[in-house]
Amino acid sequence: MDLNVLTYLLYFVLALPLTWWVARALHRYGTVFLVDVFHGDEVLSNAVNQLLVIGFYLLNLGYVALFMTSHTKVDSARRLLEVLSTKVGAVAIAVGIVHFGNVWAFNAFRRRAVQRGRPVPPVPQPDRPPAPYNPPPTPASAPGPGQQWPPPAWPGWAAPGAPPAPRA
Repeated sequence: MDLNVLTYLLYFVLALPLTWWVARALHRYGTVFLVDVFHGDEVLSNAVNQLLVIGFYLLNLGYVALFMTSHTKVDSARRLLEVLSTKVGAVAIAVGIVHFGNVWAFNAFRRRAVQRGRPVPPVPQPDRPPAPYNPPPTPASAPGPGQQWPPPAWPGWAAPGAPPAPRA
């Protein structure tokens, strides 16, 4: 058998399972994000998840097919491993880039859903007077009745130029 053909076969044997494994992981773990994004609507989240996985397969399998060709003459086992590692490494990088793109998409969907869930601040109407201003409550650190403000200085602190306080 020609070593170039063997290289192509080994390339497919390594690249296709790698693509399949990452797609399965995206499908399995992406469901959790999408169910949250779509407020528990599992039918819609599964449909979107499946579409994302199909796009992942199309991109990566297309890349695997395009990157299969080699203009290098494979005439030894060493050269076979070099060409094979270059090809599989490039596929792993491409799969990783597409994977991070999918994770980014999941995160963007989720962020958008969280923002939609926040209340919208009221918009002032031109024909109405503005609402009265209610100042925020005072913080817990503010002095209450019978408390001294500012608090007493730390016992070990001395004013500039004053003799240091005696140690206990």
